[in-house]
Parts: sequence; C-alpha cells; structure tokens
Amino acid sequence: MQRRDFIRTGAVLGAASAMPFPAFGKASNEKARIGFIGVGLRGRNHLNNLLMRDDVIVPAICDLDPDALEKAQTMISKSKHQKAEEYSGDKYAYRDMLQRSDIDGVIIATPWLWHTRMSVDTMRAGKYAGVEVSAANTLEECWDLVNTYEETGVPVMILENVCYRRDVMAVLQMVREGLFGDLLHARCGYQHDLRGVKFNDGKSAYGPGVEFGEKGISESAWRTEHSLHRNGDVYPTHGVGPIATMFDINRGNRFSTLTSSATKAVGLNRYIMNHPDGGPHHPNASLKWKQGDVITSTIETSNGETIIVTHDCNSPRPYSLGFRVQGSAGLTEFDYHTKRMFVEDVSPAHNWEEMDAYLEKYDHPLWLKHGAYAEGSGHGGMDFFVDNAFVEIVKRKLEAPLDAYDAAAWSAITPLSELSIENNGDPQDFPDFTRGRWMKRKPVFALGDDF
Repeated sequence: MQRRDFIRTGAVLGAASAMPFPAFGKASNEKARIGFIGVGLRGRNHLNNLLMRDDVIVPAICDLDPDALEKAQTMISKSKHQKAEEYSGDKYAYRDMLQRSDIDGVIIATPWLWHTRMSVDTMRAGKYAGVEVSAANTLEECWDLVNTYEETGVPVMILENVCYRRDVMAVLQMVREGLFGDLLHARCGYQHDLRGVKFNDGKSAYGPGVEFGEKGISESAWRTEHSLHRNGDVYPTHGVGPIATMFDINRGNRFSTLTSSATKAVGLNRYIMNHPDGGPHHPNASLKWKQGDVITSTIETSNGETIIVTHDCNSPRPYSLGFRVQGSAGLTEFDYHTKRMFVEDVSPAHNWEEMDAYLEKYDHPLWLKHGAYAEGSGHGGMDFFVDNAFVEIVKRKLEAPLDAYDAAAWSAITPLSELSIENNGDPQDFPDFTRGRWMKRKPVFALGDDF
C-alpha cells in the first residue's frame, strides 16, 4: 500500500460510525469550488491564499459588511478571477449561498457565535465546512458538529493553523520518532495582549482605543464582549491543537477531565482608566468584567498525561503560546522567544541545548516540500498549509485531517473551563465525542509530504 493510500484509508476508517462518504466534490486534477462566509480581515487572509492557486474557483462570497465585500471583490479582480456573486443584507443570507450547486466547500470566518450553526448548515447542504477557531462555544454545539458529521458524512475541518507552524511540526516529528520517550506532560496557551481594540467613529477606523461593540471594527466589534460576560478560556485551540496532535487525542488517547481557575479581572479596567481616550469618567471604566485576566486549565488524558493550558489576553505581555513538551527521556520548551531542548544521554548533563539543530534535523516533510512557497501566506507560512489541506480534501473527497471530533474536543475546553471556575475548580469530565472509537482510530495528521 502506498503511503498516501494508507493515509486516505486510515482517515476513512477513523470515521467508521459515519454514513458512507458521499460522492461529491471534484477529482484531484480538477478545481475546488470554494465559497466564503465572512470576508473580513481573517476571511480575506484565507481568500488571498486561495486566489494564488490555479486549482481554486471562488463562485460566491457572503458578508454583512459592504466594505468587506468590496475589498474581497478587489482582491478577486486583481487575481484575474471571475467576480464572485455576493450574498448580504441578512444574517442568514449565507443559507441562500449554500443552495448553489457550484460550490464544493465553504470557509467560515465569522464571529465565534456563528461558527457552529454555519458549519452545521454547510454540512447539511452537502458541502465541506472549513471553520475558523474556536469551532463551538457550548457542549451542545460541540455535539452538533459531531452529530451532523455522523448523520451526513460530510466533513468539517477546524482551521487550526498553529498545528502547521514549522517549529510545532518539527516537534511533532520528534515526538513521533520517540526523542522524548513516553510523553508525560505539556504546557501551552494563548497569551496575547488584546486590550487595545480598534474603534470606528462612522467615518474612519482608529486604534488602539477603549471602545468595542457597536463602536468597534473587526474583532473588537464582538470579541471583547466575551470578556464582559464569560469567565473561562474562550480561545484554547491555538495552544491545545498542536499538543493534541502530539498526544494522539481522539486517536488512541483522549481528554478525560479538566479543572480550571481564574484570577481576578482587573486588566481591562486598568487599561481603560489609564488610556488617553478613557479615564475614570469614560462609560467603559465602570464596566464589571467577568473574565479573569489569567485562566489556567489542567487537562488529564486517558493515557495518563497532563496538559496545562493558559489564557492570558487582558494584561500587558509579549505574545506567546508557551509550548512545553515533556517525556520520560527529555523535553523541549519553545516559542518565538524560546528554543531549548534537553535529551537525556544526548544533551550536556543538567543543561539546556539550543534547539536550532534539532529543528533542522526534524523539519517536517511538508515544510521541506512547500516551505519556500508558504512563507508569504500569512502567520509565518502556516496559513498556506491549513488552507492547502482544506483545498486538497475538497478536491480529493477525503476526510479532514483535523476533523469534527477534534473540533469538538478542543472547543469543549471553553464551556468546561467555565463550569469548573463557576464550581470552585471542580473537575469536569470531557464528553467522549467519538463514542469510544478513539481506542481504535489511528493518527492521520501530517503523515505525508503532500498535505
């Protein structure tokens, strides 16, 4: 059996509970027809990558913002693609777009609260769903993704680009080759100062400022609201997604329990009080923020590992995902600002090594093949790989490498962390979204050099 055939077969067998995979989509030597729901800043990142390909057609785009549609159409025109038909004017206009027969897959890049319902509608329309992170907000929504996939057999792929980051994939290679021995522990998270938001005075966009909601633009129009109303890790997948691929979550292993705690919430208030556009008399200075400035969650797995996940977006700090992967024979701590290793009987005794030589030695075949082309695609090149994977599964009628079960398990951290914090840190059980099939499902992510 050829390696690619093995990957395809393993992916199909991994979803054994689903209905037989439907015979839609295009052959691998034809074009993928991709629609877009949401062409704001993130949606246009994806659109830019797809417009650079000669195997993609974009028949239609959907957004409520006329300015976003205009900017997307300008990109399409400059790339010599045919103008896309627009859907707008109503929050559910995307459903009209989903009725088109000339769309095979849809990329969903909208505010979080719409991700699940749009993914479900897309799958029910018989089209591949590529959904931005996080894929779900509640446990019910997590089950909606899984149940719809199993009922329709239509894949949903969570577009977690950090899984494709070059250093992350090199560490994945190290894990798979046993460099660290038996895995024991990992740390990760989303640590990113997001206090400064852009706002709109009706004419121009400014920022960073102290306004959000109706006065905000892009993510500040909706993301900041979550800090006002929710106390939990609302954005876990950039950190936990890569660790989940290393720990074979849903494929021989699974998340079993989670406990979470939250610090007090003072960061956003301090920012507003001290900002030149804010101050003690600004209306937002009196808001009572619910989300703790630092959320810490500890996950236990069925195979006996632990994972610490941190959410820290409302305090002053440099960007970091804070990766640490530790096993019985060594460990690594790595990020943009840290690259160090220790491997027993290889590294100098009790001393860290620089990581660069290891990153070169274990560079993933995907990056060796596509790295030069990927570099300009966004987020250091990893956007190319996540978009490429989605296009290829659409063209080849394959299962998603990051599938409905992954989308559900990773996204479930949000509601479970909220429940744990609300109940004074009580452990919360992860639902088994695979219904026991995690014991027999095999790893499929990034096993080849194609996508």
